[in-house]
Amino acid sequence: MSCVCGCCGPLRPRYKRLVDNIFPEDPKDGLSKSDMEKLTFYAVSAPEKLDRIGAYLAERLSRDVVRHRYGYVVIAMEALDQLLMACHSQSIKPFVESFLQMVAKLLESQEPDLQVLGTNSFVKFANIEEDTPSYHRRYDFFVSQFSAMCHSTHENPETRTRIRVAGIKGLQGVVRKTVNDELQAIIWEPQHMDKLIPSMLFNIVGHPGTPSGPEMDGEENPAALAESCFRELLGRAAYGNMNNAVRPVLVHLDNHRLWDPNEFAVSCFRIIMYSIQAQHSHHVIQQVLGHLDSHNKNTPRMRAGIVQVLLETVAIAAKGSVGPTVLEVFNTLLKHLRMSVDFELGDSSRRNSSTSLSSSGRVKESEERIVQNAIIQTIGFFGGNLPDYQRAEVMMFIMGKVPVYGAPCHTLDTVKIGHQGTKRIQTMLLSSLIMVTSGFKSKTMAAALPAPFLDPLFSISLMEDSELRQLVLEILHNIIDRHDNRAKLRGIRIIPNVAALKIKREKISKQDVGFMKKHGQQLYRHIYLGCKEEDNGHKNFELLFTTLAVLTIELANEEVVVDLIRLALALQDMALVNEENMPMVIRCSIMALVAAYLNFLSQMIANPPFCQHVSKVIEMRNLEAPHLLPEHIFREKCPSLEKEDSSLYFQTVDLAECLVGPGYNAERLSTPYVPQVTDEDRLTRRKSFVDTISLQVDFTPNSLPDKVFIETLTRILLNVFSRPDTTGLEEQEKEKRRQVMEKFQKAPFEEIAAHCESKANLLHDRLTQIFELTIRPPPSPSGVVSISAGHAQHQSIPVYEMKFPDLCVY
Repeated sequence: MSCVCGCCGPLRPRYKRLVDNIFPEDPKDGLSKSDMEKLTFYAVSAPEKLDRIGAYLAERLSRDVVRHRYGYVVIAMEALDQLLMACHSQSIKPFVESFLQMVAKLLESQEPDLQVLGTNSFVKFANIEEDTPSYHRRYDFFVSQFSAMCHSTHENPETRTRIRVAGIKGLQGVVRKTVNDELQAIIWEPQHMDKLIPSMLFNIVGHPGTPSGPEMDGEENPAALAESCFRELLGRAAYGNMNNAVRPVLVHLDNHRLWDPNEFAVSCFRIIMYSIQAQHSHHVIQQVLGHLDSHNKNTPRMRAGIVQVLLETVAIAAKGSVGPTVLEVFNTLLKHLRMSVDFELGDSSRRNSSTSLSSSGRVKESEERIVQNAIIQTIGFFGGNLPDYQRAEVMMFIMGKVPVYGAPCHTLDTVKIGHQGTKRIQTMLLSSLIMVTSGFKSKTMAAALPAPFLDPLFSISLMEDSELRQLVLEILHNIIDRHDNRAKLRGIRIIPNVAALKIKREKISKQDVGFMKKHGQQLYRHIYLGCKEEDNGHKNFELLFTTLAVLTIELANEEVVVDLIRLALALQDMALVNEENMPMVIRCSIMALVAAYLNFLSQMIANPPFCQHVSKVIEMRNLEAPHLLPEHIFREKCPSLEKEDSSLYFQTVDLAECLVGPGYNAERLSTPYVPQVTDEDRLTRRKSFVDTISLQVDFTPNSLPDKVFIETLTRILLNVFSRPDTTGLEEQEKEKRRQVMEKFQKAPFEEIAAHCESKANLLHDRLTQIFELTIRPPPSPSGVVSISAGHAQHQSIPVYEMKFPDLCVY
């Protein structure tokens, strides 16, 4: 009976007759509209028949594909599309399964037209919003097939572009169909993301032979379409899916070597950061940091490319929420900065030992500099874009990482990298601090310059390296100059009219007055000590002048003005007396600095007698000693300074008379400014001889009396280290120095060696004598009184009854 029904048309089921009627005899005639309307009406009226209609259409389509009757295939897919758009009931679920089978059949074919046809039908289906979620439907095949189409290598460029565009549209359809369906969260799993993301990036980056560009329509441009799909996918990523979405991006950049050059990598992460939700930014930063850690031994250019990508990432994230990632970013960057310095110095040492590697070593060294500069820019840019309250914490954080001589450094091990590596790290971290502090505005100096930040900063300002001292002064300028007056004060010079500079200033606050009372002497001291460094250049004195000027503008009340004048006069006396035996060019530069600053200060306080005295001295220098003015320092030879010509120097008595009046305590000018010597000098001077000597003495109750010990030790140390400070012995000391220099220049080497050996032996003998007198075995609580081998054993006493000298009690 079934065979008879199959052969006789009137006895066949109605849905089959309606489906057969939509196919014309000639496929060129296209879909029969009237018969399609009947089929649609029947499907809507009897939705339970939809699954049978779909199954029968799928059977016909499969037969037509095998027989290459592509015209009927097109008609069948058009009918399926219309049925999908017309039917929106729960009964459509079985019909969708048949529809997806037909789409898969088309995608599996090798005909580009059929692949495009199946993709277009799938995209239409993806745009349909279903009433209920699907519990059993999976899209694994479609993800794989569309991803393969995105990598099409067809011979014909136009056909290749059509297939790639179809693949991207298909992936976009999969994304739209699955990301909003909670039951389809499996799409975010790594096995799917590893296909989706690289397929999009492959088309975004562009490849030779693929027509793309502004002349193509956006719907037919693979790069534009892939970027749109990529943005849409990232925009729909939830909190727990960010890592799976970013990891394939990093892997794709590694596989295709897109870190060097890294233009595409930078643009790719810009897309990511602007597409995701702002609160997920720290996930991306953590992924990039982890990727940098995993490639810490790769080529410098690759590491630099990753760091530059991180720079772009944190620059965008800093404007939003970066969560707990701030300290992690700095910790990782500082670690890689140290590693880069290790690599560079290691290559340099190997290059010095092997001349054959010199050219490659220089290239490696320059490439490591690229990495280091990228890290500095990232640190500075990230910190500079943070809010002020976070920026202050970042400044403290970076300052805590700067290695300071004599101070414990728990974050950077500077023992292995030596002096050169330590200086390099100091320079880099201070450079990043300059970027972080640029534009920083704090209401009070106490908040901007707390003691934990100020003390190590000033310690670095005493280093015997002019570049480090310059960086410290620039950091101070960024913090102290809250009204952006530095540009008007740039360059050390005699300013004829300070009022024309239109300097912005406010009345000093009570909090800043308290800051200067607490830290003012520390500021003056480091300016004083920084002026007499022999390696100071023109820029050092320019920055010192700017420092004094900015202090005057921002933090000077009447008491501070007097202190600054005392400091200027002390600098002048230091250059005249020259107890430090400074070069003549440094002495003249100090004189020029004092002249430039007092000229500025006199006009700032608007004191006519003060201005008149300063102008008179400057006029005399113009006539008789131009080398003492800032316009001539480091440009011409400096003759000797004549102490007798008082008209060329600023006189304390005259300045005190000018300041007589309300507000100023002119009597304090008669007290010379003397910087206090602290342990900071010993800790920060790398070439300090005293720093290389450490004495450890054990005391016992029965040893040498304290008074005798102290007198002996004091006499020995004075004989070894002291020098006469009286003015009467000044000429004798100079002659002694001259004889010593002459002896070391002309004497034979054996004589010099013998002389130095005798000095060392003398010191060693004296110290040995002291130790023999002072070191005794401590009494043991468990011992007994006895005499053995002629030596008396000490009486045993309890520890709590032992008496120690006051110097040994903590």
